[in-house]
Amino acid sequence: MSSPRDRRPRDPKRPGTTKRSGSRPDKRPRRPSSRPAGGGRPAASTRSSAGPTRGSGRGRARGRAAPPPPPLLRRTFHRGDPHKRIKFGGVLIVVVLLLFAGRLTQIQGLDAETYAEAASNLRLQTIDIPTLRGQITDVNGSPFALSVEVRKVFVDPEEVEEDERDRLIEELVTRFDLEEDEVAARVDARPSRYQVVATDILPRDWADLRELGLSGVGAEVDYRRVYPEGTGAADLVGFVGAEGYGLEGLEGYLDSTLAGEQGKRQVEVGSDGTQIPMAGGLVREPVPGQDVRLTLDRDLQWYTARVLAERVEELEAEGGSAIVMRPSGEILAMADYPTYSQDDISSSGPEEWANGAVHETFEPGSTNKVITMGAALEEGVTTPDTVYTVPYAIQYYDQTFRNSSNHGTQRLTVNGIMAQSSNVGTIKIADQVGAGVLHSYLKTFGLGQPTGLALPGEEAGILTDPEDWWGTQLPSVSIGHGLSVNAAQMASVYATIANGGVRAEPRVVAGTVDSEGEFTPSEPGERRRVISEETAEQLALMLEAVTSDEGTAPQARIDGYRVAGKTGTANRINPETGRYERGAYTATFAGFAPADAPELVVQVVLHNPQESYYGGEAAGPVFNDIMSFALRSMRVPPTNTEPPAIRLFGDEG
Repeated sequence: MSSPRDRRPRDPKRPGTTKRSGSRPDKRPRRPSSRPAGGGRPAASTRSSAGPTRGSGRGRARGRAAPPPPPLLRRTFHRGDPHKRIKFGGVLIVVVLLLFAGRLTQIQGLDAETYAEAASNLRLQTIDIPTLRGQITDVNGSPFALSVEVRKVFVDPEEVEEDERDRLIEELVTRFDLEEDEVAARVDARPSRYQVVATDILPRDWADLRELGLSGVGAEVDYRRVYPEGTGAADLVGFVGAEGYGLEGLEGYLDSTLAGEQGKRQVEVGSDGTQIPMAGGLVREPVPGQDVRLTLDRDLQWYTARVLAERVEELEAEGGSAIVMRPSGEILAMADYPTYSQDDISSSGPEEWANGAVHETFEPGSTNKVITMGAALEEGVTTPDTVYTVPYAIQYYDQTFRNSSNHGTQRLTVNGIMAQSSNVGTIKIADQVGAGVLHSYLKTFGLGQPTGLALPGEEAGILTDPEDWWGTQLPSVSIGHGLSVNAAQMASVYATIANGGVRAEPRVVAGTVDSEGEFTPSEPGERRRVISEETAEQLALMLEAVTSDEGTAPQARIDGYRVAGKTGTANRINPETGRYERGAYTATFAGFAPADAPELVVQVVLHNPQESYYGGEAAGPVFNDIMSFALRSMRVPPTNTEPPAIRLFGDEG
């Protein structure tokens, strides 16, 4: 086998060359072939049991290490000209320097302003400047909610002089009732430049501290939301959160109007990420929010809430609501109990925050009978003097309906059926009206749909389609069972009658007032005729008979005024089971005065009163108390007229 070729150029003077071109001497001893000449395996007899044979050349002794491989021959390199390499390296360095110089020229020359602005933006940030939130006031401008200017006190630890440190900490702790350890930690928080130590500080208190001339302390303008004590309007007005945004009630619903537009300021950001307000510039002036003027009267709101709370506590009821409104739809008071303190939100929860006057639904009971009577009169199926034979009880399919009191079988006019709140008499009239017609009037009066107030948490109640009414649904609905309403809906029903049969959509927002003091009224609500003026007058007389000696609520009468109203008592539904809860009732009273020239409507609801649950006995006195105060405070004069004699019984001439 030939040796591998040596591909180097041959040097004739180098010793050890062979005559064969490209060959190289092989100084290693050749390794004898261990194979026999025939190419097969060596026979076992050729191996000597005494060990390897010296100098035989036919094999390698077992156990002897293989000879090391010959060293590799290195290729010889000839050094080139060093001047060329130096020139090439120099050119390369020059090119790199030119690139750097060009980039530096671009940054510091051509694009200097762009890069300077970018660098500035890394240090400056835009922050919001708080603005003055609009007030919520009553119809006369008395506030239910307002914002007062306060100060946010901060320290710049880098600016606090060492010899003033202890005194600064002492003054902050003493004046603002702070923890010494926390204040000390903020004063010593270098390299920070901005540490807030106190919020909601009155301007005069900050001014007293500033007069001391201590280094490293400053203040920013801020605002705090304040709710005057004792207004009784927390459930309606609501409150704002820690960030100043409205969360509940009108504060939340009208947040975009009240909040205004925050200003913008640029502040420098330190190396540790803290803001340095002294280094910023004003970008945009804050725009104050608009004031919201309500239709409420603050004094009447306060009184309504107080009377309601006292009655709920007295009867150990679960809660209650009361509404005072004008026939034209403006709500003058809307109270709910239990309520909460807007200055101590953490001690209450969503259940207390809800406005029960629109959120809590209930079966209206006998207060719903006025719609059944109105439908019958308007459709011409009966008249106020039509006489009905009214037994104590009546069987309707598989259910027996009874009157609240057993007077035996009576001969009552429609006036008398209303005055005595006869269930059986009302069911007889409803049978003449029919399910479809009655349902249409319930809908037109505003039941089963939003009131138009658009208040947060409002529930529209339940009013099923007449196609879904089964056997006893018509008589049940006619006397106020099998449907649900909220207090504002029923107040609107009686306001419709007091308004001559025209339903004016209820409203609680009168309008807005801008920073210049200009008042912009809110859009007027929808108005629609529900019943004729004649029917409304007939119903008013029937409701006035309810407060007579023969009616169910003589305790609702007010000296000097003619009063129209209706009691209501209904079983309560257990929300967990969906069935009537044994021994649980809702007591209601709704009415208006003066009956002959209505000015005010009052609706009272008591949920599950314990000692007395009939509407006249439980809710009637609350109606009387609130209506009496409202008539005086609104300066409504007595009409000085006597109610006409109306026929209640069939045997009267």
